[in-house]
Formats: sequence, structure tokens, C-alpha cells
Amino acid sequence: MIHDVEVRDLKVNVDERGHLVEIFREDWREYDSEPAMSYYSMSYPGVIRAWHRHTRGQIDHFICPQGRIKVGIYDDRDDSPTKGEVNKFIIGEHDQQIIRIPGDCWHGFKVVGNEQAILLNFPTNLYDYEDPDEERLPPDTDEIPMDWDETPN
Repeated sequence: MIHDVEVRDLKVNVDERGHLVEIFREDWREYDSEPAMSYYSMSYPGVIRAWHRHTRGQIDHFICPQGRIKVGIYDDRDDSPTKGEVNKFIIGEHDQQIIRIPGDCWHGFKVVGNEQAILLNFPTNLYDYEDPDEERLPPDTDEIPMDWDETPN
């Protein structure tokens, strides 16, 4: 696991009405900083939203309550003990997890399967419309050793 990346299994409470999943609790260690905002994005099957990173201390918290996504994280931080490592996770409605992503690691996701997917994020910094905290690379960049079509390890 990449240094500072954390994963928590989310408990799905099921009854005859459907299910309920807690997605944020202030006593979870994955939320060591309070979220500054939250948002969700809907993506179509096969869409890749990658790569990006933040340089101002933001931490992202990814959850996929509908559909399935493959999350990729690449650590190229000079001071990290896991520099050069890639983590891949498949999360979604059948494997409910939250992934804590240090924002200064490159990260993104791909929708897998034949259904659209919803990604929820609870970032620790507000989005600055005038000066966004984002660096971007294309999904197929040679700078990151990840194949989006490869099965996660």
C-alpha cells in the first residue's frame, strides 16, 4: 500500500427496504482532516478520469455507491518510502469502501462494467474556481506505469 493511502470497508446495513451505508464519521481515522466540501460525479461505462494531483495539501476520500470503478494511485513523491509504487482498487456497490488518497499522489479512476458509476469525494480543501489546485496528465501517459485495462493486484 502506498504511504498515507488508507482503505476502509464500509458496512452495508440491509433490510427489506433496501440498504444504508455510513460514508462519513468524524471518528474514522481516514478523515484525519475535516472535509471542506463534498461532491459527486457521474461517469459513463469505460470513461477514464485521470490523471491529476493536488499540490496544496488536499486529501481526497473516494467512495463509489453506484456502479463500479477502478481507482489508480501513483506515488512519485520524492520524500515517500513508497515512491514509484502504484495501487489499484476496484470499488463500488458490491464492494463498498472508502479510499483516502494523499492529494499529492497522482490519482484517477475508470468506470468498469456496463453501468454508469457515481463517485463521491470528500476533499479537505475547497475548490478554487479562480486558481484550481490541479496538475493533470492524460490517462495513457508514459510517466505513470499503469494499464487501465489490467486486473488489479
